[in-house]
Amino acid sequence: MLRDALLAQRGGLIGWLPVCLSIGIGAYFALRFEPGPVIWWSVAALALALVIAARVVAVALRPVCLGLALICAGAGLAKLETLRMTAPVLGFRYYGPVEGRVVNIDRSSSDAVRLTLDRVRLDRMDPARMPGRVRVSLHGDQPLQNWRPGEVLILTAHLSPPAGPAEPGGFDFRRFAWFEGLGAVGYTRTPVLRLTAPAGGWPLRVFTTRMAISRAVQAHLPGEVGAFAAAVVTGDRSGMGQGSLSALRASNLAHLLAISGLHMGLLTGFIFMVIRSGLSLWPALALRLPVKKIAAVCALIAGAGYLLLSGGNVATERAYIMVAVMLVAVLLDRRALTLRGVALAATMVLVLHPEALTGPGFQMSFAATTALVVVFRLLRGIHLGPRWFKPVASVIISSAVAGAATAPFAAAHFNQISHYGLIANLVSVPLMGILVMPAAVLAACLAPFGLAGAGLWLMGLGLRWILFVANTVAGWDGALSHVKSPGPWVLPCLTLGLLWLILWQGRARLAGTIGIAAALVLWIQTSRPAVLIADSGGLVGAMGPDGRALSTATGDGFVAGIWLENDGGPVPQDVAANRPGLIPAPRGATVQMGQHNITLVRGKTALAQMQGCGGADILISNQTHAGPRPCLVLDVAALRKTGAIALDLDDAGRLIVTTASQITGRRPWVETAPVIIAPLE
Repeated sequence: MLRDALLAQRGGLIGWLPVCLSIGIGAYFALRFEPGPVIWWSVAALALALVIAARVVAVALRPVCLGLALICAGAGLAKLETLRMTAPVLGFRYYGPVEGRVVNIDRSSSDAVRLTLDRVRLDRMDPARMPGRVRVSLHGDQPLQNWRPGEVLILTAHLSPPAGPAEPGGFDFRRFAWFEGLGAVGYTRTPVLRLTAPAGGWPLRVFTTRMAISRAVQAHLPGEVGAFAAAVVTGDRSGMGQGSLSALRASNLAHLLAISGLHMGLLTGFIFMVIRSGLSLWPALALRLPVKKIAAVCALIAGAGYLLLSGGNVATERAYIMVAVMLVAVLLDRRALTLRGVALAATMVLVLHPEALTGPGFQMSFAATTALVVVFRLLRGIHLGPRWFKPVASVIISSAVAGAATAPFAAAHFNQISHYGLIANLVSVPLMGILVMPAAVLAACLAPFGLAGAGLWLMGLGLRWILFVANTVAGWDGALSHVKSPGPWVLPCLTLGLLWLILWQGRARLAGTIGIAAALVLWIQTSRPAVLIADSGGLVGAMGPDGRALSTATGDGFVAGIWLENDGGPVPQDVAANRPGLIPAPRGATVQMGQHNITLVRGKTALAQMQGCGGADILISNQTHAGPRPCLVLDVAALRKTGAIALDLDDAGRLIVTTASQITGRRPWVETAPVIIAPLE
């Protein structure tokens, strides 16, 4: 019976290729230690043995052997990418002169202009320890238009190593920065000076062209509409204000801002349609030439140009790969959009960028595409009504399916659910295909003649409507609800359950519902830490009757926001600071957990005035050295080793201390060794 079930899968095994790679990649990133050479040689030997075994075992077992070999290969790919991205990381806090070349310009979450610099030089630092890239936010009156790609700047900045998780098990920015090549991040409040004029090779010339087009677009279309248009055309979001970004997220229209599969599909689809229709109007050509394949080649070239123009980031590269797979299928006279095509695209992305697996972009885009392929395959041959209604029905079904498929991943990563996203997408997405993207192509065609303004004006009409829809929908009562962050096993269980339901052939596919149900149960039962301590030693958050109470209304705002979002109840920090749950003090706060007293003391003077631990079992301080005291002292020196800390009580009333370093372990992107604190009786 098992043999027959395995043999029945032979027609759809390619769909399991990216799944097996993903299991290996995910397993590597989930480790709390870095495997040594012996383990990697063992993994390689195991993979080779499995490949050899696949040639000699029974036919039914061959896919199992190859699947296990692919899992080993996925782990190896992740390790190779980690080694490839190895670069110096700043190991301490630095304040002083910074020199570097501008290689990216964007905005931070606080709406500050942000520059990424390479060829970095820091004062009195060994070149071998110098970070390859740093990212600096510019605070104060420093307009975005002041800076050009490729020019070398000099500034005085505060730099620090990329920060660890805001709480144990949270998003680890250090790992993200590792694969982005960022060795330090920071800010400056002083003027930035231009040292040399723009210069550089081919990549910087492309970047210069991107920014020049972005500025030209925003000159024709001022304000948020122009910034939106620049983001759609070039991928430059530096002009978008936080208000518009928040409205787009709340209305589930943020995907229209990023150059993703939708934009790439609309652009290449429009080019394909225009070329094919245009050539078909000439009977002499249409009868002698493969018009459909010529249109596919032209669309491929246009997509490649769009990929280059938009900066070639991972999300756009992923979108182009997906589109390219479909267009190559047209060239080979195969069906363009199938699960096999999606599997090939996912495999190519994972081979090129294994780290993309853990990001929301990869998960949401392939979830949406897979769901659309499956649903429209099921609807094949079903009558959807009159002929004029079919495009309308397709848009409604596509928006509903894509929204439903991406909703759990969006909720897991961003802790929010847009309740009116379907309505917003139904009245916005068609306009992207009918007006915005064709107008962008028209503007590009007219630009050499100085007439791009006509296309941009039409483009602006569509984008102005989309922004209006976003602001309107975001303002409706109940437009947005929030959910708590899931545990580490929720998304893997959910994803594997859904994939089993889709890919497995036969009645056993219903076993996928077990994984889905398990994921939902785990998510519902996920508990949040009773007390959280920031790694700065300046903020404590305790779960109270009205939600998490914070020890201060100002300071550590970024960390406070993440805590409240992960709780599923984001509110302003000053509101959370007035909640019950903490006993406030002039320079700190106290929280009682069972028989244990946890006290936060901020400032050198308040710490010096405290006798011993002041009755606390755990003393938290934002000072570097709180001194030896008759309790567990968590000062800045200790917290730099432990990272953020979570406190909970077990069934016996013991205080369980979980450190961020304990969860992340010792990995290439983590400088310090894991610190584990024993439970307090």
